[in-house]
Amino acid sequence: MYKKILVHSITAGALSAIAANIYYRIYFFATQADFSIVLNPWNMSGLSLLTCLVAGIVYFGLVKWLNKTGEIIFNFLFSILSFTSVMKPIAMTLPLKIQFPELFPGLAVPMVFFPAMAWYTLKPLFKTV
Repeated sequence: MYKKILVHSITAGALSAIAANIYYRIYFFATQADFSIVLNPWNMSGLSLLTCLVAGIVYFGLVKWLNKTGEIIFNFLFSILSFTSVMKPIAMTLPLKIQFPELFPGLAVPMVFFPAMAWYTLKPLFKTV
């Protein structure tokens, strides 16, 4: 079971990183706002992978400890954490040399949901419970 969760976490992290990088490029071409000082492809990829790996550890613990209800509680917690994480990019203070700082939330807020979307999208492929 642990190997399946680990592969699920890595796959979801990779899918999330790919989605974030694609969205970053589309957003740049649409707005010409460059936020590479604050948010670059390596940061996005690392954060996506780390988020999904931590989610996998928490998922494993909850499923092991709470059996059938562990998955429900994990889904609830992951969704709530994703929604509350929206405040971070909105409240972030950007360096003064960045042009169009008002466009940063439009880039970063949707990316907050990519790890959860990737996790839930791939979940049927890695059914463990």
